[in-house]
Amino acid sequence: MTDIHNQELYYIERAKEYIQDYWTKRSDGFAKLRGEELRSEKYQRWELEIMSQLPQKDNLKILDIGCGAGFFSILLSKHGHQVTGVDLTESMIDKANQLADEENVNAGFMVMDAEKLVFPEDFFDVVISRNLTWTLPHPDKAYAEWLRVLKPDGVLLNYDAEYARNHHSQTLPENHAHDYVSGELMKQCHDIYHMLDISTMQRPVWDMEILQKLPCSECDVNIDIGNTIYKEQDMFYIPAPMFRIRAVKKRNEL
Repeated sequence: MTDIHNQELYYIERAKEYIQDYWTKRSDGFAKLRGEELRSEKYQRWELEIMSQLPQKDNLKILDIGCGAGFFSILLSKHGHQVTGVDLTESMIDKANQLADEENVNAGFMVMDAEKLVFPEDFFDVVISRNLTWTLPHPDKAYAEWLRVLKPDGVLLNYDAEYARNHHSQTLPENHAHDYVSGELMKQCHDIYHMLDISTMQRPVWDMEILQKLPCSECDVNIDIGNTIYKEQDMFYIPAPMFRIRAVKKRNEL
């Protein structure tokens, strides 16, 4: 049993190293894309979408998990919220700090594993994430962690897509951001699809089943959010069906 457990831990660490290496190599181009997204019509669409899902309170304490170059963190900070962005990849955190400085916002950023958060229980009003869960070896454990650090009645927002499903047949428009990603890196991305169990799951059905076993008082999904944000087939376009999951943490029982 111990040998099997050790083998699993070794596999997980190697998988995370491989994924971290991929995003380290992508960080320069990814940060440039997020900077352009901040100045595009996608910003206003994301702004409308996210603001409609948040608790109607000022100065929320928000955790942006898998923040990448900081797009969500910057958007939320501009609305006066206290935002902490975390990402496993150090170079992404560097880019997020740079972009936040350029946008004159005071979001804080930390290198951290999304499956092993260092924050105490009941700490944040909101946990938000975009395009992260497809990269996680144990997304079920991540969901449990995210709910752990949420306050009772806190809101979890997860935006993701079925990137792995039929990825070989997905077509992108001309001048898409991936045109500037090397063939080697695209292969590495496809390797990540194949090495993770979540790539075989039917999503977001799988996600909902996991969350319904966790302390959630509400849990719903919007499977059409991609068509709301990515109307044009431009450099930001995502052909995979993007969804939004919104869950509310149960109040503590007396």
